[in-house]
Amino acid sequence: MDFLWKIDSNILLFLQDTVRTPLLTPVMKLITALGNAGVLWVLITVFLLAFKKTRRVGMMSALALLISLLVNNILLKNLVARIRPYEAVDGLTRLVEKQVDYSFPSGHAGISFASACVLYRGLPKQAGIPAVVLAALISFSRLYVGVHYPSDVLAGILIGTAAGFFAEWIWKMLEPRIRMKHRTNHF
Repeated sequence: MDFLWKIDSNILLFLQDTVRTPLLTPVMKLITALGNAGVLWVLITVFLLAFKKTRRVGMMSALALLISLLVNNILLKNLVARIRPYEAVDGLTRLVEKQVDYSFPSGHAGISFASACVLYRGLPKQAGIPAVVLAALISFSRLYVGVHYPSDVLAGILIGTAAGFFAEWIWKMLEPRIRMKHRTNHF
């Protein structure tokens, strides 16, 4: 674990020393804020739920968001209880407010990739590709602003992506039953 911590720490210090710029910092702060509490992804999901044509994808996205929240933010963060890098890495400066929860895994990355995975697979590529790009930018921004280790973000991406696939699988299992029940309620 010490080896991983050193790699994580060196990557964060490298980003701080070579990638952070006065021009890029406000952009990254805005991008990271887009992921706060998953609000953007929830709004996109609600929008999809509002239209019959996209409701199925909206249901899968809602399920993926819920799975990611439960696994990342409620279970793993509290189980692992990893402190934030700005509290442990000498010389690392955070660019946003102090975070109130633990570091591992990144909830921003998890929730972003949970929804983006579903959107990419369920919507036309003109909508799916930008969703994945936005999820990647939000995930990277967590490193840029100094509030997550790279391994936190990678774990969030992997768990979020898995949540997206799992949500699709669950929905495909439930969908025939829901349709059957819907038909019998109309007669």
